[in-house]
Order: sequence, then structure tokens, then C-alpha cells
Amino acid sequence: MRAFALFLLLAFCLPPLPCAQGADLLILESSRSQIYSDALRGFRSECRSSEETVHLSDYAEVDVQRLVKEERPRVVVAVGDRALAASRKVREVPVVALLSLSLNRHAPDSVGGVAMTVPPREYLKLFHELGVKRVGVFYDPQKSGQYLKRAQQEARQEGVSLVAEPLRNPRDLQGKLARMKGEIDALWMLPDATVVTTVNMEALLLFSMTENVPAVSFASHYLKNGAAAALDIDPFDIGTQAGELACSLLKGGSQHVPVLDPRKAQLKINESVLRKLHLRVP
Repeated sequence: MRAFALFLLLAFCLPPLPCAQGADLLILESSRSQIYSDALRGFRSECRSSEETVHLSDYAEVDVQRLVKEERPRVVVAVGDRALAASRKVREVPVVALLSLSLNRHAPDSVGGVAMTVPPREYLKLFHELGVKRVGVFYDPQKSGQYLKRAQQEARQEGVSLVAEPLRNPRDLQGKLARMKGEIDALWMLPDATVVTTVNMEALLLFSMTENVPAVSFASHYLKNGAAAALDIDPFDIGTQAGELACSLLKGGSQHVPVLDPRKAQLKINESVLRKLHLRVP
């Protein structure tokens, strides 16, 4: 009786799920945010098909697999981590994901999109310009293992040595970080969902400041907290890439959805940190 009462309460309090009614695209947004809106502007500039949008944060739970079976969109577009997690069981149609830390190349063939990680060569070029040789990096083998393998292969060409430490539990970072004292010249902060927690990011930046090694991040908002440099992604351009991918899927052909690197990155620096560490300003 209590469960039924709760159901009635939710039915009256929550907005109804929209009915796609044959729309080509089912767009799932994890929440309402400016960065998602910017990415979707880019997406729609390239892919102008009929669509229905569901904001997952408006609902306690959404059964995306059932929604797809009933409404039959031709492509699901998952924006953000929550949307990708809700779409992982979809097999009937391809899923194009963007702005998700959890998107990696271990995904099923029907799940792909545009990753948030700038290609390794861009970071390695930056480390070379900064004049650092030994770079510490934490990664979850399940999420960033293939990316690290690419980075290690390309690092030799830039004369950079990667001190890569696998991290399977976010709580293990503090102990592993302590073992890097004196062993590295810079810290590389990857957008890996296991590594990127509020506590861990604070620990990495504190290590950078106390050990006098620059932290290079994937997002410029860490500059104000002490990071030395960041390679920012461009949400609008990631959206256009995802839109191009979705358009190619709508035109038919292979249903395999690749995982693509973002093609644009913007370098931003914290000059005061670089000068304090006596590093070259790239």
C-alpha cells in the first residue's frame, strides 16, 4: 500500500515522459547545463533530423531500453555520464555519446561517440615545450588503459617518460601519490572517472604545489586552483563531431559506432605558476 501511494505521488509530481512518435533521434541529457546546451547547438548545426529530448534529471528513473523499444528512434544521443549509463543496454539502435567521462573504446560496437580526452600527442607536445621529462599519471585500466597505451607509444618520440600508475579504486590515490615524490617532474590529470573525484583532484593539486611539479589538466577551471596548464575541449565542436557521426548513421551503412578523439583543443596556462616553477611558458 505504501509503494502504491509512492507511485501515485511520483505520477503527480513528475512530468510525463515525452512520446518520441517516430522521431529519428532520441536525445538524452543527463541534466540541464550550459555545457550540454553548447554541445547540442553544435550537434544540431550538423544533424537536422526530427528529435525528442528527455532530461534525465527531471525523473527519478527512466527505462531507456524500454523507451527505445516502444518509440523506435533510429539513433540515441547520450549527453553526459548519466545519459550514457542509462543507454548502455540499448542494442536495437546505435548510441552516440558525448561529454561523458565513461566513454571508452571497450564499449559495445553499437555504443560510441566523441571522447573527452584530447589526443595524447597534444599533451606530449606540451610536456616537451615545458621541458619536463618524467610525467606521473593515474588511470583506471578499464577506462583509460587503451589511451595510456597510445600515450606510452608516442611518448618516446617526444622524449617524455610516463610514470603511469593504475588506479582501480578512487580511495587508493593518496597512497600511490605519496610514492611519486621525487620520481616525477610533472603531473598529468586525465579525465578518467575513477581518478576524477573532488577529493582526488584536491590531492593532486596539493601535491603539485607542495612538491613543486606542474599539474597539467584537461579543464581550465582547475587553473584557478593551482594547475599550471590545461588543454580545454570545445563543447560546440564536440557537438558538431557527434552530429556528423549521427548523420552518417542515419544515412545507413555500418551500425558500428566508433569512439573518436575530440579534434579541437585550446591551451590555457597559469603564468604565475609556470614562472614560480621556473618553467618555459609555451
